[in-house]
Amino acid sequence: MKEVGKIWMNGKLVPFKNAKVHVLTHALHYSTAIFEGIRCYDTPSGSAIFRLPEHVERFFRSAKLYSMKMEFSKEQITDAIVKTVKASGLRECYIRPIAYYGYGTMGLTPTPNKVDVAIACWEWKMGESKAGKESGARCKISSWIRIDSRSQPMQAKAASNYANAALARVEALKNGYDEAIMLNHHGKIAEGSAENIFVVKDGQIFTPPLSSGCLAGITRDSVIQIIRAGGQEVTERELERDDLYSADEIFMTGTAAEVKSVAQIDDVIIGNGKIGQTTRRLQKEFMDVAMGNDQRFSHWLLYI
Repeated sequence: MKEVGKIWMNGKLVPFKNAKVHVLTHALHYSTAIFEGIRCYDTPSGSAIFRLPEHVERFFRSAKLYSMKMEFSKEQITDAIVKTVKASGLRECYIRPIAYYGYGTMGLTPTPNKVDVAIACWEWKMGESKAGKESGARCKISSWIRIDSRSQPMQAKAASNYANAALARVEALKNGYDEAIMLNHHGKIAEGSAENIFVVKDGQIFTPPLSSGCLAGITRDSVIQIIRAGGQEVTERELERDDLYSADEIFMTGTAAEVKSVAQIDDVIIGNGKIGQTTRRLQKEFMDVAMGNDQRFSHWLLYI
């Protein structure tokens, strides 16, 4: 990662190399942190942050679920994100706001500690991963079960959730795959390690409901709205492993992934093993929106 620009920490922009936390920071020991992943795109009309209000809203909702007393308002965080992107000098970047229980009192209970907030951004080119963009990704059904709301709030984008996801991702990579797909405690499809999942079958599009344990992804919501605006429906219902194996197409969505094709699940080839027509169309339509070429969704872009 290139050290570019500055990082916003508790109200101040500090040099990239000086953005440090204490080794006894509570979040480092107990995973008491929440965060967001946001994209800024280099559009023909200038740099634009994608769906910033929705990301900030989820950021604060996650904080509330972890009893975090934020010292900054939504407006201040929004302004800080814009300032951080401008200070980076990047026309296109990935943005990472994070709130975490900081250094103070050690022990399991986090609430005596101050909630620190930081915002960083770095270069993350569109379509950086060939798997899923130039060719379909190879995925493995993980042996790790997706944690659900009986264990912790799954609609919070919390660091602790991603320890579970990291185990699944590493397992998949060690077995020669590109990505993991996780089942919930009922054996239903939840999501990928860091993406929501969609199935195309007989011209219909399906995706697991939020009750499956998947995150309410903002890219997920964006793609659903794009599909519906084009006159097609998306059905949210529980999906079985069989639904994946028998699909005509499978694609995944996420801030980093955007719209990613899946060519294989375990040893089963999906469709003809190539990027399907529906997936290819949605990849283009999503990028048209992100680049400001679809006026129906121009309100999703904040030009800076």
